[in-house]
Amino acid sequence: MPFTMPAETYKQDRVWMTFPREGQTLGDSISEREAGYAAWTAVAHAVAQFAPVTMVIDPSERSRARAMLSGEIEQVERVVDDFWMRDAGPTFVHDDTGALAAVDWIFNGWGAADWTSATHDRGMAVFVAGLAGVPVIPSLLVNEGGGIHVDGEGTVLLTETVQLDPGRNPHADRARVEAEMTRTLGTTKAIWLPKGLTRDYDMFGTRGHVDIVATFSAPGRVLVHDQRDPGHPDHAVSQEIMTQLAAETDARGRPLEVIALPAPARLRDAHGPVDYSYVNHLVCNDGVIACAFGEPEADQRAAEILAAAYPGRRVVSIDARELFARGGGIHCITQQQPAARLS
Repeated sequence: MPFTMPAETYKQDRVWMTFPREGQTLGDSISEREAGYAAWTAVAHAVAQFAPVTMVIDPSERSRARAMLSGEIEQVERVVDDFWMRDAGPTFVHDDTGALAAVDWIFNGWGAADWTSATHDRGMAVFVAGLAGVPVIPSLLVNEGGGIHVDGEGTVLLTETVQLDPGRNPHADRARVEAEMTRTLGTTKAIWLPKGLTRDYDMFGTRGHVDIVATFSAPGRVLVHDQRDPGHPDHAVSQEIMTQLAAETDARGRPLEVIALPAPARLRDAHGPVDYSYVNHLVCNDGVIACAFGEPEADQRAAEILAAAYPGRRVVSIDARELFARGGGIHCITQQQPAARLS
């Protein structure tokens, strides 16, 4: 039975998230923890303007979640390790009748990182699929939702340092990964990017997730992170990726139009070069939930580019600095559930 993953611009029935829980990711101090809770909550309420939201909540955070989340956010309880639903949760696809199914990638904590555990989160995809009432497509590939982007017409963006990571898939090669993408997502062409952003290779990084680097805004059109300061290591990365993508064609043979999304001005924080990226947004029905970084001019420029890239959708910008401080962005903490495809 062939499966196809629709583009993120396809109509969505729901968005799934996980509420933060205390631990290394959230932070050690009270102020750090409160900032993390507030950031996740702000994203949930922004998304809820455009689609129903279901929040998975660790039992230890029951009271806090009830106090912080509005009544329009559905809450379900389950023990969790971390709270990046894009990665531990399922990837939703259509079967050949248009009905919904859920791909269950193997989740091993971003290549068996020693700072997290996948004990509970490796079962998140099956749990969510059960609540959604859809069948599960098991996969033997270690992968995360943040490691893929599709155009809905047969093209998938991948990163060599993710799917071919020895900590994830030590025996995989391009052909095996591409065959699994075809089986589970219905893609017929993979575009392999050589690497992700520099910060993503630090201790708490994902080793190159594509959803902070490039995304399809429409078939034949790709938005790419553009670090324009030569003093930042991602300047060379973004230039290399834009050059590569400008020379690529998609699954239908169309040349790709590359649209640059300039990075904000800030270059570093206490831990090194930042990876602040406007690429890491969520398209959600009539809205686009965009990252903001406390820089009015850069944030507005990004919102205008996104509004032009997704005509007819309202851009809502949410301060994402507390998300990026923990290793991800808005796209990383959300997972869309598309509507069934009408025949």
